[in-house]
Amino acid sequence: MTQQQLSGYAPTPPAARMENHGSAMAKIAMQSGHDVFARTGSMVAYEGFIQYEPSPPAVRQMASQWVTGEGAPLMKCSGDGILYLADYGADVVCIHLNGESLSVSGTNLLALDAQLQWGVQRVKGMAKFAGQGLFNVGISGTGWVALTSRGTPIVVDCGRGEDETHVDPDALVAWSTHLKMKGKRSFKASSMIGRGSGEAYQLGFSGQGFVVVQPSEDSTDRLRARG
Repeated sequence: MTQQQLSGYAPTPPAARMENHGSAMAKIAMQSGHDVFARTGSMVAYEGFIQYEPSPPAVRQMASQWVTGEGAPLMKCSGDGILYLADYGADVVCIHLNGESLSVSGTNLLALDAQLQWGVQRVKGMAKFAGQGLFNVGISGTGWVALTSRGTPIVVDCGRGEDETHVDPDALVAWSTHLKMKGKRSFKASSMIGRGSGEAYQLGFSGQGFVVVQPSEDSTDRLRARG
């Protein structure tokens, strides 16, 4: 084995605060004073001097809400260097928010800049959808967020036309919170959407914003929390 054979896997100089290294890893350029909250146990490598604080005060304040099933146990990462995160080989999507708001399934949250505002929030109108939790992690402000997806996701821009974008609730990863959302039942579509044999449920999104959808509707085996 030669070094040339491995050259295609070598790290590259950071081009952004948070970006992909391959499809299943997030690379974060860490700087003192610019901390990151990351999914507990998701660190796979780092360069430089980086410290970790499990269950920091900002996370403990949310601890009582993790029991909703949409929580994401987080650790605080600080220091200078390059941090690499991954979660069981899932695909990773890095998104930059510019004064925007995002609602994320807690099981799909990998990391976020610590200066962002975030918290567990109730998702209205979701109780009737089988397999979908009632709570998500709401994130807002300016900074980076890393999401995970079971397979290569699609990011749908809902502002391109007047038609709604319909999504299987169990395949939904995240969406812009200012999108209009409404539920829809369809008996005719039950053989096309979801795994159930009865009526199909979809969520319709409209307005200016985007929706992240993963190519899996199996919500029973989403990314696991690591203690």
